[in-house]
This record gives sequence, structure tokens and C-alpha cells, in this order.
Amino acid sequence: MNLKLFSGSAHLELAKRIARELKIPLGKVTSFTFGNDNRFVKIDEPVRGSDVYVVQTSRPPVDAYLFELLMLLRALRDASAARLTAVIPYLPYVRGDKRDQPRVCLTARLVADLIAEAGAERVLVMDLHAPQIQGFFSIPGDELFAAPLLIAHLKKHWDLTNAVLVAGDAGAAKLTRRFTDALKLPVAIMDKRRVGNKTAPVIKGVIGDVKQKNAILIDDEIASGATIIGDAKFLQGKAGAASVAAVVTHAVFSGAARAALNRSPLKRILVTNTIPTAGKTIRRLEVVDVAPRLAEGIRRLHAEKSLQNLNDLP
Repeated sequence: MNLKLFSGSAHLELAKRIARELKIPLGKVTSFTFGNDNRFVKIDEPVRGSDVYVVQTSRPPVDAYLFELLMLLRALRDASAARLTAVIPYLPYVRGDKRDQPRVCLTARLVADLIAEAGAERVLVMDLHAPQIQGFFSIPGDELFAAPLLIAHLKKHWDLTNAVLVAGDAGAAKLTRRFTDALKLPVAIMDKRRVGNKTAPVIKGVIGDVKQKNAILIDDEIASGATIIGDAKFLQGKAGAASVAAVVTHAVFSGAARAALNRSPLKRILVTNTIPTAGKTIRRLEVVDVAPRLAEGIRRLHAEKSLQNLNDLP
């Protein structure tokens, strides 16, 4: 089957990078919004009998880009694509993965259902917020981890002397373990409680020794920045850490995050480009490119090869 790659409007630069890695042109799409806020999507080249991949990440306005993805999938399915895979570096509504309050919508499951209903036969994602989300999909899915890329960057560009890895909470401990195994560094866990829909949970303490150490916070995303900034202040204040840095996969940077992070005690912030960071002038920000990893995932899926060792740690 002929391999074709298309992209929504959310992160065209990443899609172009993936296309360059695959040595194929990015598929032609017309996508715009009418004056009544209705979107129009048209595939501008034949796809009949092709193995088609659609790149679309989550970023504001989240609902608009999600619906554009659904429209692209449906248009490609109706154009007789032989196989259709949604490549979603950052899955929309990924934090709606559990019913932690009465009568709430399990939004991650809803999004999974919508993507399948729109026509996707497989999904390729990066660093889901929780492992159970992969089970929400009724279609096959593969999750790629950013940890190998981030670890390689840390080894090459950061001084890890006297460092300790810190999980943002108990849920991030599994993610942090990947870094611990590769970097052979001690680990600590922030002990905190989240109440209702409050953005920042209450910090109760730190499990582990961070005193006079260079703390590196590990998490899957930075949204408003409130949580990770609160962690950094606690670590450098009450916990007595010598310095604090952060390593995070998804750079959401919502609301006033840019200004807040620039005022924070974080010495360095390492993220990936699963979400566009251009124009977000954050000091001390370092960005790792995930395009080669996503391209290799697409290449292997197209050739019907295993993706398992793509997540091997360096």
C-alpha cells in the first residue's frame, strides 16, 4: 500500500518534520472556518487504497482541533483509504480518565469512541496521562514514550551530579521509574492531595531525601504551571533542595503559565514538541523533537513491524 501522511491545523510544523523523516510529501488538505464558525475540510488528492496517517495534537481551542481531526478521519474514510491511523502526540481530554466525582463525564473514553467512530482503525499516541486510557479505545493502539528522548538529552546536556528524580505525585511514580532505571539516580515522591476541581493540590510533604540535592521533577505535562511551581517552591523551601528543574513531556502552558514559569525557581525546563511551543517565550526552556520517534512508529506500522523496542531506554 502507498503511504500517505496528512495533518490537521493544530501542529503543522511537527507534521512537516515527520514527513521529512519519512521522505514523503505532506498530503494536501483544505481546512478553514466559515463566518458562522462551521469548519470545512477537503482532502485535495486521491487516497483510494492508501495507508493513511493523520497527525493532529491537542491544543487550544481544543474542541475545534478535535472536531477537525474527526472531520479529516471521516473524509479520508469516505475517500476509500485502505487503512487509516490517527497519530495524536497529545490526546485531547486525556485527564478525564476516571470518575473521581459523582455524575462526571469520562471524557477520555468519549474521545476514544469519537475517533473510532470517525473512521480511525488504529491510533498512535505519546505519553498518555494514565495507562488505562489505552484500554478506552475499541481499536488497536500504540503508545510511544518520550522518556528515551528526554533521557538522551539529560545525559548529553545536563550535569546530573548530586541529582534526585522527583515524581510530581504517586501517579507519576511509574513514569519517573523509567528515568530512574536509565539514569541510576535516587527517587523521591511528592505527597499531595487534590480537592475537587482545584488546579493545584495541597502538598503534604516529600517521600525521600532531597535535602541539598539537585531535584529534577518528572511529570507528563505542564498546564497552568501551578502544580509544578508549587512543587518547586516546596522542594527548594521546606524540603531544602539545592536547586529544582523539571522534565515534562507535554508543554500545554495554558493561561498565565508563561509568566508564572518565568518567575518560578525552576532552574531548567525540558519538554518535547508534542504541542507547539513557538511564541511561548519561557526562559530556560529546552525542547526535544519527537518527530523522528513518531516517524519511526509510522514507518513500522506501515511495514507491519513491532513497535515494542522503540520504548527501550538508552
